[in-house]
Amino acid sequence: MSAATQTAHVICADADVAEGERKLAFVGGRSVVVFRIEGQLHAIENSCPHNGASLASGCLQGRVLSCPAHGLRFDLGTGRSLTGGQLCVKLLPTRVIDGQISLATA
Repeated sequence: MSAATQTAHVICADADVAEGERKLAFVGGRSVVVFRIEGQLHAIENSCPHNGASLASGCLQGRVLSCPAHGLRFDLGTGRSLTGGQLCVKLLPTRVIDGQISLATA
């Protein structure tokens, strides 16, 4: 997908997501969660690939997020499950423009 076919959607102010914190937002018709871990932003769809449970309130340890419904663990850097199997959370591209965290969507 080319940059010309993507639209940037503002999620929140960059200052609204402190280190180790998260922000739930609805962007482009979907629920997303943005995390700041070791100074980097990580955004995912707010849906566990196992059964669709919300991941927004999951336990975060470093960059590992646990699904509150069934305990599946995901690496927010890669999206891959650490619990085994082929499940992955959908990683979403973010960028900071003029102090605002934006998500690029089709």
